[in-house]
Amino acid sequence: MGDYDEDTAFLGQNGPYFWNTFFLLNTVFVSTGFNGLYIVFVGATPKHHCLIPDVNLTEEWTKAIVPLTTVDGEEVQSQCSRYRLDVVRNLSAQGLVPGRDVNLTDLEQERCLDGWHYSKDIYRSNIVTEVSMIEHWDLVCDDKWKVPFASSTLFVGYLFGSLISGHLSDRYGRKKVVFISLAAQCLSVLLQSFSHSWRMFCIMFLFVGASQISLYISAFVLGTEVLSKTMRVLFTTLGAFLFYCIGYMTLPWIAYGIREWRTLLAVLSMTSVVYIPLWWFIPESPRWLITQGRIDEAEAIVREAARKNKVEAPPVIFKESESLWFQLQGISPSRTYSMLDVLKSKNIRCITLMCLVLWMAINIGYFGLSLNTSNLSGDPFMNCFLSATSEVPAYIVSTCLLRRCPRKALLSSFLVIGGGVLLLIQFIPNTLQYVALALEMTGKFGFTMAFSIVYIYTAELYPTVLRNVGMGMCSSAARIGSITAPYVIYLGTYNKVLPYILMGSLTIASSVVNFFLPETLNRDLPETMEQMQEYQG
Repeated sequence: MGDYDEDTAFLGQNGPYFWNTFFLLNTVFVSTGFNGLYIVFVGATPKHHCLIPDVNLTEEWTKAIVPLTTVDGEEVQSQCSRYRLDVVRNLSAQGLVPGRDVNLTDLEQERCLDGWHYSKDIYRSNIVTEVSMIEHWDLVCDDKWKVPFASSTLFVGYLFGSLISGHLSDRYGRKKVVFISLAAQCLSVLLQSFSHSWRMFCIMFLFVGASQISLYISAFVLGTEVLSKTMRVLFTTLGAFLFYCIGYMTLPWIAYGIREWRTLLAVLSMTSVVYIPLWWFIPESPRWLITQGRIDEAEAIVREAARKNKVEAPPVIFKESESLWFQLQGISPSRTYSMLDVLKSKNIRCITLMCLVLWMAINIGYFGLSLNTSNLSGDPFMNCFLSATSEVPAYIVSTCLLRRCPRKALLSSFLVIGGGVLLLIQFIPNTLQYVALALEMTGKFGFTMAFSIVYIYTAELYPTVLRNVGMGMCSSAARIGSITAPYVIYLGTYNKVLPYILMGSLTIASSVVNFFLPETLNRDLPETMEQMQEYQG
């Protein structure tokens, strides 16, 4: 079992089998790009002010009843208050003119008792402005906390999905979990489009997150185990992340064409239907089958791979060596591993703890910047597209660098770049918004590089018997960072630069932890717990 790469070396490093599997698995990640960040548009807050009912006010008082406030040096209408309607109605009836006969600063203010008027220049409707048959959502002012809370429920779903997907995948197989997760993601997004309340939207968003991260992790591990050593690096960097980015880049243009949130979600959910035929073309992981003692099935898949690659397979590929390996180890080939196995070994405990810190910090920065695109100056659809586009060169560069460069040095370098650039944003004056935007996109580039590196780095650290469990645990801890990311961005309502200072400081601090992890460059994937490398320091 420890010589899987040697036993299948006759397949070569390339060939039609590997390329077909590479592209078919990668298409799955496009759907995660569609469904991962639509909250950027669905939860965006349009310009709004208090709704003024028709009470026969003069034109002057209709314009003046909403107070003016200063935001970032610009005078705008108050979003959460108005002058008392009964007082203004009496003053209007008396023929008094605001500003000339009446000093507006002396008037008492009240909350928006009749609701809000929302600008429809960008969005026809979304969850902030939704008016359902049961209730008005109105997620502004006193209820504006509900938007970051809704975003967090997606990442809470990521947390649960990360915890259970590893166990399900190790127990029932990578392939089954991939397609079950696809179906669950499609159904969850579709049901979410029928939400009759904010609470239902949040509950369904939790299921969206759980199914989506389960799909991502299972497909990622399946590709890592099925593909050759050369193709594995291409898949885990340029492949999986680039195809995710394709979906992410396409999302703003779909949202641009569909400005109504229910229709948008229904359309996005239906994109998963096209993946049904892939069940007959994507193979199960032979590595996983071997750990379950299903040697004949693993051999059948490898022989089919040999046929497609037009090479001749030996008469016996695994059976003899695998049976001998299991006998020498004195364990049952069908044994399953859990998080308890991670806690038993000091070495695995320490490596896992350091991986958790890295994943947490990277997720805060990555998702914080991704969710912040609707708050940037300029067109939100273009900003989202630019944010997604900034990831493309990161994936290409990371693919080239990971072939030759040590993982530790790469990860630390781009953590410092991503965090350092965000710390510089606070020194950019408001008159240079494009400079701040460029720095934010540079920070997104650094976080994307770190994100792609930490995925393959973690997959290379864990042995096959614990890889899915380990990846699931790291992804679960990362969700703590993801869950807090919306609230980190929410701090920007109090101080515009506070989110950048917090994200930048955390990222640079986490780069120190990376120095204690072992290097995995040019090493075979470990198969057993005994083959896992020791931590340093």
